[in-house]
Amino acid sequence: MLAEKKARARAGALTTLASALALAACTTGGGEAKPASASAKPEKTFAATPAGEPVFASTYKPFPGTPTAIRGATVYDGKGGKIENGVVFMSGSKIVAVGGPDTPIPAEVTVLDGTGKFVTPGIIDIHSHLGDYPSPGVEAHSDGNEATAPTTPEVWAEHSVWPQDPGFSRALANGGVTALQILPGSANLMGGRSVTLKNVPARTMQGMKFPGAPYSMKMACGENPKRVYGSRGRMPSTRMGNIAVNRATWLAAIDYANDQASEKGAKRDLAKETLVGVLKGEILIQNHCYRADEMALVLDMAKEMGYKVAAFHHAVEAYKIGDLLRENDVCSAIWADWYGFKMESYDGIRENAAFLQREGACVVIHSDDQNDIQRLNQEARKAQKAGLRVGIDISDATVIQWITYNAARAMGIADQTGSLEKGKMADVVLWNGDPLSVYSRPEKVWIDGALMFDAMNPRLRPVSDFELGQPGEGDVK
Repeated sequence: MLAEKKARARAGALTTLASALALAACTTGGGEAKPASASAKPEKTFAATPAGEPVFASTYKPFPGTPTAIRGATVYDGKGGKIENGVVFMSGSKIVAVGGPDTPIPAEVTVLDGTGKFVTPGIIDIHSHLGDYPSPGVEAHSDGNEATAPTTPEVWAEHSVWPQDPGFSRALANGGVTALQILPGSANLMGGRSVTLKNVPARTMQGMKFPGAPYSMKMACGENPKRVYGSRGRMPSTRMGNIAVNRATWLAAIDYANDQASEKGAKRDLAKETLVGVLKGEILIQNHCYRADEMALVLDMAKEMGYKVAAFHHAVEAYKIGDLLRENDVCSAIWADWYGFKMESYDGIRENAAFLQREGACVVIHSDDQNDIQRLNQEARKAQKAGLRVGIDISDATVIQWITYNAARAMGIADQTGSLEKGKMADVVLWNGDPLSVYSRPEKVWIDGALMFDAMNPRLRPVSDFELGQPGEGDVK
């Protein structure tokens, strides 16, 4: 009986299918069949912007400025140079001249008396989360870490940036910060792409996006990834798991790159596109890593897979391998004195920067904090003084380099900013005193030659929309 029922069911299904096909083949007019190609509408094809072409492009344009020269100040050029009674002349958004008191200044240029004051390049923060973790710090604003998978190279930090974050204007006014790199958080082995911003007010992220700056990809090793994902019962849950997942992900990216280059081709994959950008040297690597032994492992992994690390971030044990970092041309983006808040940070020391500098390695002082970004100059001084206490005397001019040119170098923008040199962006800070002193503050800040902050002019003290109307802010009396 069961076999008979199945046979009848098959027969009925075939009859129904045949009727449907016959009906589809007929026209309503006379029943004459027409070729499908004659009656079907042509298919519409769709295509995204090809991989590698600009998307979410910068719309940044310098604000209008006036030709300005600062005369008589002590000038730190950002590359280890110091000029007493110096001159900095900017015009047309660029540095025109930097030199001693005899540097010529055209008659029509606005001249500021810098006697007793100091000039530096704009301060650059290589490690910030402003805009992605903005103020006020509420859950609705927590957009800095796609902590849903161990590797998320497909996400881009710029797509979370909120331009109205009041942290931007505070960093400008209190810290002289003219450019900053916004990174994803460190829960993931591969957290996604960073974005470099000019610290200007804008309605959109694109209006702040640093023109021509390369992307970086944020990576993390150590406790964070193994804790976040191990606690969910998935890999990685150990340091060896961290490395294994990383290596497998890189190998898949290499296969994808080879498929893309072959006649076979491959469908677009946003995650692997980022990784291939790294392998091609188009995207830099910024790697969160605390322990010296893990940094050494990452360097070997990078050699195996064919990419380069631009900087290790936090790097509290970098002092143990200063020679290795120098030989591999890797910067250490570090705090002055944060340590001991978790196991992998217990061997951090205040002399970290000084020992690295003594080894000839690249030192960058970073913030990773909405408050520290307002006083990177003071953090740099703390690191300098820690070195002096153990007999390592580092010049003020070199320390300024830690928060200007070296940061730009590790971000891939040193050809455009980070130092006071002819032809570079006129990102300049005039300090009312020694820029490494706790008692000094920015008096004026220019970005691309436009005066963006002036402590002496209430109308040039930029504030966020979230601060307007507060006593002491803007024009409120």
